[in-house]
Amino acid sequence: MFILSSPSGAGKTTIARKLLAADPHLELSVSATTRTMRPGEVDGRDYHFVTRGEFDTMVEQGAFLEWAHVFGQSYGTPKAEIWAGLKAGRDFLFDIDWQGTQQLHQRAEVDVVPVFILPPSIDELRRRLVERGTDDPQVIAARMERARAEVSHWHDYDYVVVNDDFDRCFEQVRAILAAERLRRARQTGLVAFVRGLLEEGPQPRPPWPGPETPVILPGDTTAR
Repeated sequence: MFILSSPSGAGKTTIARKLLAADPHLELSVSATTRTMRPGEVDGRDYHFVTRGEFDTMVEQGAFLEWAHVFGQSYGTPKAEIWAGLKAGRDFLFDIDWQGTQQLHQRAEVDVVPVFILPPSIDELRRRLVERGTDDPQVIAARMERARAEVSHWHDYDYVVVNDDFDRCFEQVRAILAAERLRRARQTGLVAFVRGLLEEGPQPRPPWPGPETPVILPGDTTAR
C-alpha cells in the first residue's frame, strides 16, 4: 500500500495520476465519499459517491480500512476490495491524509509505504490554491489553516519529498516505489532462486515484485 499525503495544493494528486499512468502494476485505491461529484468525475473510478446515511452505515459495519471527515465531507477506504487485491498481489496507491495514514499503519503496518509531499513554501502553496481557481477565499483560508496542521505530521512518514520541481519530485516518488518493491521480504521466490544459484545449473528468475506477488495480511498465516 503506497501512500501519498500532502497539504492541498502541494501536487499530490497530479503526481498520483502521473504515477498511475506510468506504472501498469499500480492501482488507485478508490475511496468512498459524501461530497458531490465534480464535472468529469466518474462514480467507481474517481470515488464511490455515497450519501451521508450510507457512509455512516459503512462506518458502523466496520467496512472501512480508514476514514476521516475533511472540510465537512467524509472519505473512507472500503476494506473488502483492498484486502482481496493485496492477497492477489496487487499494489495500491492511496491518496489520503495523515489521519488515514495512521489508521492504515495500525491495521497493516508491514505493507504500508507512506510518502509525504511538502510544498517549497507556504506562500507558494497559497499561490497554487488561488491559481487553481476552484475555491472561494474562505475555502482557501480554511485549506491554508489545514495545510499547517497537515505539515506538522511530516515526521510520521517514512519518506518526505519537497515538490519545488514537479518532474524531479515525480522521479523521486517513483524511485521510492521501485526501491520498496525490491525489499527482500517482498520478493516472492527469492530464497529458492538463491538456493538454485548455489547448487547447479541456471535457475528461473524469481517473480518481479508487483502483480501476483501476494502479501501477508494481519492474521493471515499463509507463508510468502
